[in-house]
Amino acid sequence: QVHLVESGGGLVQPGGALRLSCTASESALDVYHIGWFRQAPGKEREGVFCINRGGTSIHYTDSVRGRFAISRDNAKNIVYLQMNSLKPEDTAVYFCAARSGYSGCSAAVSSYAIWGQGTQVTVSS
Repeated sequence: QVHLVESGGGLVQPGGALRLSCTASESALDVYHIGWFRQAPGKEREGVFCINRGGTSIHYTDSVRGRFAISRDNAKNIVYLQMNSLKPEDTAVYFCAARSGYSGCSAAVSSYAIWGQGTQVTVSS
């Protein structure tokens, strides 16, 4: 079973950028659809972006449209979430998750069986 590790989080000023990485080990990443989720304090975990194993992406949070982008490098077993023009409301723990099968991406937390431990993103001046 694939093991996921997120990295790249940190403290950034509003308007800044971060690139999160979701690195897979124990198994190849190319058979999985990968979603990025986030959870702010006191809020439910929400889907942000997803990329299916064919490379097609979809965003699930309107507020990230035009600011975030997802990509994958199957040769390196990494999925990236590029986050630009960050806002304080983007502050959250960001998780990547993997799901297999033929249904592709999903915004439903319950549809992902494999999760990383999360990486904190804080946007503050």
